[in-house]
Amino acid sequence: MSGGELALRLFAVFRDLVDEVHGELAARGHPDVRPSHGFALQAVGAEGVTAVELARRLGVSKQAAGKTVDGLVGLGYAERAGDPTDARRKLVRLTAEGREVLALSAGAFDRARAGRLEGLDVERVAGFEDVLRAVSDGVTPRLDAAAWLTGPDPS
Repeated sequence: MSGGELALRLFAVFRDLVDEVHGELAARGHPDVRPSHGFALQAVGAEGVTAVELARRLGVSKQAAGKTVDGLVGLGYAERAGDPTDARRKLVRLTAEGREVLALSAGAFDRARAGRLEGLDVERVAGFEDVLRAVSDGVTPRLDAAAWLTGPDPS
């Protein structure tokens, strides 16, 4: 298999898993959640972040991060709140709905994985996963995929 084919196959599986997860989220009451929302919710994290930090984590401009926050707030998945350690700062935090989406997503990813592995040899799967861990060792997962795929903001 060529390097290009490997990249395309990995991307195809990633895209298929994400689409399946979002289908399940829609069926479970979250039809407006998009993959970019998932990256943003992950970037906000359990502790919350400032809009500037969110922009850095997502690899977008402060203005784009602000629009993302507006969208998440509008959907009820995030809120703007004061920072208890610095009254001058505002934090973006997940709401209960936002935390629910992340929890549902985690379960949906596990079910999607299990569905793809059903009927496959357990030892081959374990070997494949070991190889995947080895080739990705030292690679930090990045949440800026949406910005990376669309390229730099032309403005």
